Amino acid sequence: MAKTLIVILGPTGVGKTELCLQVAEHLNIPIINADSRQIFEEIPIGTAAPTPEQRARVKHHFVGTHHIGDYYSASMYESDVMQLLTSDLFKRYDTALLTGGSMMYIDAVCNGIDDIPTVDDDTRDWMKQRLADEGLERLVAELKLLDPEHWAIVDRNNPRRVVHALEICHCTGQTYTSFRKSERKERPFNIMKIGLTRPRDVLYERINDRVLDMIDSGLEQEALAVYPQRTENALNTVGYKEMFEYLDGLTTLDECIFKIQSNSRRYCRKQQTWFKRDASIHWFCPDNIKEIINFIDTTLVG
Repeated sequence: MAKTLIVILGPTGVGKTELCLQVAEHLNIPIINADSRQIFEEIPIGTAAPTPEQRARVKHHFVGTHHIGDYYSASMYESDVMQLLTSDLFKRYDTALLTGGSMMYIDAVCNGIDDIPTVDDDTRDWMKQRLADEGLERLVAELKLLDPEHWAIVDRNNPRRVVHALEICHCTGQTYTSFRKSERKERPFNIMKIGLTRPRDVLYERINDRVLDMIDSGLEQEALAVYPQRTENALNTVGYKEMFEYLDGLTTLDECIFKIQSNSRRYCRKQQTWFKRDASIHWFCPDNIKEIINFIDTTLVG
């Protein structure tokens, strides 16, 4: 029987967690996390990571497996997941389940990612210090000189993307562009993509409520605990950037909450735009659990 990777994806707050738990229990398989922030052990509240109770129901891979100071990338994730699938899960099961909202992580597993060289620790530390000392604008200008083609398309407000491109330039003496082939890799298994969606007003209300739940669950205390590491890339994300501004006395708590809600909704729109490009996704409302499970069973048999 052909092996199948089921990918359940959708924007933040849509309701992936409970649905995936029920699908995993129905198929008696573990869950592979595809949320790029839930892999970090220190920040479960702000990333809405599966709770200990949920992880007791179903085994989860790539949840809380790294620390926020660890370097981790989509290419490393691709390699780790492919190793897990081919050497373990597909030897024990005919199906595997991957879920999350990190677009690049999902694409890395489904389509492959360019073989970008690994950056050595010295270069990474040097560039990290340069970002702190010189600022993003100076590094963006340097990227324009070293790799104008990538400069033209990169998100110049995203320090991680700019710094990584410069790391490759300095490590290899070649442009970052020269390593980006964008060639789709063939996978030795079938891929079934299920997308979850809700009406926009319902989704936005769920996002707003979830932020309030995070505050009640101790997001401020969690942010305070990792505050000394605030420059780490793992914390350059919605929830922590706004909370750090509040801890610095730059905003009130109410303003902080409003910003997290607003930026979460903005990220949600970005995810939806990304997912809409993929015509292979079958869309469902996450409340229709029986319909989704029936679709999975029927498709697997077919």
